[in-house]
Amino acid sequence: MNTNLGNKELIKLSIVAFLASRTISSETVLKCYDWATEQKKLGNCVVSGFHSKLEKDVLHFLLKSKTPTILVLGRAPYKKLPKEFEVAVSEERLLIISISDAMRQSNETAFARNKYIISIADEIVFGSLNKESSLYPLYEKAKANGKPIKVL
Repeated sequence: MNTNLGNKELIKLSIVAFLASRTISSETVLKCYDWATEQKKLGNCVVSGFHSKLEKDVLHFLLKSKTPTILVLGRAPYKKLPKEFEVAVSEERLLIISISDAMRQSNETAFARNKYIISIADEIVFGSLNKESSLYPLYEKAKANGKPIKVL
């Protein structure tokens, strides 16, 4: 199930996925903020679940700089769109995709969400990565499939 709200044309842009674990060093956090502020200048559209604290912070920078953004939810669509997304949707610089009809995100829907994010991205950026992370198997698969990958 895929439900879309916003500018569906964003899917045609150069898309960079941003994924970050819940635990990350403060030094890496600053690198991620710098990376986020550069994306508009580079002409990229950024896709993520924007679920972890760092991903939410990156989303704030992307929306503030008016960078085209795709938010992928691992749960049912919003019943009421959060205020911070209303302007971005109305200005056609945000696309929200829901890949599940589950009321709450679970580990399974989060994994499916991240897998979908990687599938639509031209390039993948990891805020940080370690072998114990749930993101690591996705990293290995993307690497084996030849996707360009960067770890900040």
